[in-house]
Amino acid sequence: MLDKLVSLDTQSFLWLNSHHSPFWDKIMWFISGKVEWLPLYLILIGYIIYRYRWQSIAIIAAVILAITLTDQLAVKAFKEVFERLRPGHNPEIQHLVHIVNDYRGGSYGFVSNHAANSFALAMFLSFLFSNKNFSIVIFTWAILVSYSRIYIGVHYPGDIVGGALLGMLIGWSIYQIYTLLLKKVRLFHNMTGHHI
Repeated sequence: MLDKLVSLDTQSFLWLNSHHSPFWDKIMWFISGKVEWLPLYLILIGYIIYRYRWQSIAIIAAVILAITLTDQLAVKAFKEVFERLRPGHNPEIQHLVHIVNDYRGGSYGFVSNHAANSFALAMFLSFLFSNKNFSIVIFTWAILVSYSRIYIGVHYPGDIVGGALLGMLIGWSIYQIYTLLLKKVRLFHNMTGHHI
């Protein structure tokens, strides 16, 4: 059963990765970057501070915690445990992989840190803002970032799905902890006569 899933994952990757062009190479390389998204993160931080005032410190801390957790777990609990070679490092298929800018990533790829981090952020902010249109936009962004990793040849679809599930679980969990602590703070302020 596992062999069939791995085979299906490999075939799916090769099919998706085979659809490329010089134009899309540039686009997907940009989408796959980290520094390229700094303006988006700064806009989100600015909006959170504008909308939530004093709560923004706790919200930003929660986001940092969620990203740190997903980043560490993706490596320590998955990559270093399963040791699944990335497509570009897999001797069986590496000659078939479309690599962009000669980038192959580290040796192991399950699960994808990009997928885990982007979906953790999307899940947390989706619950926080509770806005359907924003949720559609932020999850579309997470999907695009994740897909770009398949396009540039560093992750199988299974790596992406695993990372997305891990990220959503952690994003949801951190949001639950945040709301629980917020209720306790509000209860404390109500009991002491302070208003927030």
